[in-house]
Amino acid sequence: MQAINDYCEIERGSSGIVRMFIRNAGPLNILNSKVNRGICDALAQLGKDDSIRVLVLAGSGTKAMIGGADIKEMATLDQSSAETFIKGLRDVCEAVRAFPSPVIARIQGWCLGGGLEVAAACDLRIASDDSKYAMPEVKVGIPSVIHAALLPRLIGWGRARWLILTAATIDAPTALNWGLVEQVVPVAELDAAIDSAAKAVAECAPEAMRNQKALLKQWEELPLSQSVDVSIKAFGKAYLTGEPQERMQAFVNRRK
Repeated sequence: MQAINDYCEIERGSSGIVRMFIRNAGPLNILNSKVNRGICDALAQLGKDDSIRVLVLAGSGTKAMIGGADIKEMATLDQSSAETFIKGLRDVCEAVRAFPSPVIARIQGWCLGGGLEVAAACDLRIASDDSKYAMPEVKVGIPSVIHAALLPRLIGWGRARWLILTAATIDAPTALNWGLVEQVVPVAELDAAIDSAAKAVAECAPEAMRNQKALLKQWEELPLSQSVDVSIKAFGKAYLTGEPQERMQAFVNRRK
């Protein structure tokens, strides 16, 4: 393990696969202002490392990926400081979305509120069969905000409304059925499943993968016609990297 700062440490694997763990945030990996800044700083630092092909984002321990934002801190806020606090959590989610390489959320145990928003900001979500999900903000007097806006895009408006308005807890099979996560496996198989997905991503052309992630982010926000247009430009620019020529020729050679 390599400490990046007080709140994040990484483990480097083969093929450019890096795991980043949230630490010193309690047994449920709770997000307070200091933890948020630590995560943002770590992602900014790692984002400069071109050798990283895939980043796996995980909590420390087995109780939660992220158990939500810090209620003790939020209970002390006023209107102005509340906006400052939530901007910090927004910055975490945006740092995940803006990370150059794909980010896989490793979800074990609880994934609540702001933690679910961070998971939604990841590119892929792989979960253990004991994981549980909820957006309980309305129970404590605040709305679900910032990257809760990604939930309708993932699971549809009806299910997003159900999750946010009822503050209900759903289990892993329900999360998989709804499309909130991409894969659910037994706890003992979680890391193997993540390794398999990460290796599949890492085997692809690295510049193409970075460009693909950037396109996916744009597709979330642009109308269809504009999404098509920016895709054409991205396709052309791919040939400036040399990857299409090298990999396509290798494919043609294998077929001879």
